[in-house]
Amino acid sequence: MPHETVPAARAAHPVDRIALGAFWLFTIVSVAGYATFGRHPELLARVPNAMDTYAIAFTFFPRAHVLLAFGVLALLLVRLAGLRWLPAFAAVYAISLASELLGTTVGLPFGAYAYTDGLGPKWFGHVPLLIPLSWFFMALPSWLLARRALPDAMRRGPRGAALGIVGGSLVLLAWDLALDPAMSWVTKYWVWGSEGPYYGMPFLNLFGWYVTGLAIMAAFAALRADEWGARLPSRWLLAFWLANFALPLGMMAAAGLAWGVAVSVAGALLAFAWPRLLPAGARGADAVRAPRSPASRAPSEEAA
Repeated sequence: MPHETVPAARAAHPVDRIALGAFWLFTIVSVAGYATFGRHPELLARVPNAMDTYAIAFTFFPRAHVLLAFGVLALLLVRLAGLRWLPAFAAVYAISLASELLGTTVGLPFGAYAYTDGLGPKWFGHVPLLIPLSWFFMALPSWLLARRALPDAMRRGPRGAALGIVGGSLVLLAWDLALDPAMSWVTKYWVWGSEGPYYGMPFLNLFGWYVTGLAIMAAFAALRADEWGARLPSRWLLAFWLANFALPLGMMAAAGLAWGVAVSVAGALLAFAWPRLLPAGARGADAVRAPRSPASRAPSEEAA
């Protein structure tokens, strides 16, 4: 099979860096607000009308975080890929919405659960409109970073595509290890039909996330999203992924869920590092000579 030609990644424009910095700042403020007032509501009693203001903030900040994350990524995509990413966005939105509708109606593949009104208007009264946006803006960097974590010898051809699908879904799943406890145990943006062992989450949810992730990553591969996705800078994508990971991780830390924080961090490290754990023979000669992390610079990538 001939060697794949991949367009070189472009450097992040100052506008992209400013947008990402603003997103990180919003994330930090959100976590700080929860750690201060969410964990210590007695502070609100000292200020007139503070309770009403916090009630508004409780719905504003998560919705704004999703919209801001999507907007920041869309800005980068439009600048570097034009409108070529829209078919992949439509596919991911449809796949994730279908999966979430199944979950909230028949209890598969995640287990029985229901969204509260905290995340805004819902499709068919079940799934908030914002939820499929979050699947897309975390699935895309998860897939691209997983592919770039593979050694050169493993990136090419059907084998590389398959490993990218498997690895991308693992990276996406690592996010849920923090997201679910933060949004259903620490707060109540969704509630489970029956309590599971991981901060109320049933283990079936992890299976559902991984299977849904596989379908999404396969859609990226089928739609040749790597042709325009290769232009996105790795360091920017990793910083963006970490900003989204930091929100639920920070909320868990503020709530004292030390075990959940440890599991989430370990899961993320393992999801990014698993190609290095393969036997040298399976990784290929290139892998032995030059292993890479997701944030490192590949021959076809330009540093952010």
